[in-house]
Amino acid sequence: MRPYLLQALLFITLFCSFTFKKNEKPIYNSKIRTEVNRDSIIEYAKKYLDTPYKYAGSDPKKGFDCSGFVSYVFKNFGMTLPRSSGSYKNLGKALKPEDFKVGDILVFYGYKDRTVVGHLGIICEANGMHSKFIHASSGKAQKVTITALDTEHYTKRFYKCIDVLSE
Repeated sequence: MRPYLLQALLFITLFCSFTFKKNEKPIYNSKIRTEVNRDSIIEYAKKYLDTPYKYAGSDPKKGFDCSGFVSYVFKNFGMTLPRSSGSYKNLGKALKPEDFKVGDILVFYGYKDRTVVGHLGIICEANGMHSKFIHASSGKAQKVTITALDTEHYTKRFYKCIDVLSE
């Protein structure tokens, strides 16, 4: 009978160690997020370079679309962002190019309709309108890639840049 008692005690100990966790809370202090996580966000996003583009995708094993990629990356840092690129049209305050920072989100109109938001990316090298951004491209690349903002295709479609980390 004792071996069963020992097994039961071991099971309860293991069960409790996996189910009862410390009362950890995510850091929401914008100063800490701004200083610490901007580079971490890009480092994390770059892990998914070359992940295939997939319409409505938000899973690195299957592929990403642009908003799926952005929301997936920020979710890793405890932030819930809209899953649809159109939801970014009225989100945040537009930044001036000289205020662009790594980790800010670039918002673009669709390539056919300049009234509808159709694409998103995350700034990975901040330099105003000469910044570079990481995004899930449905264009020629068909994958998560890094692109210069000052290419004609994107400067014509640029709508705004927003800072979701300092809000």
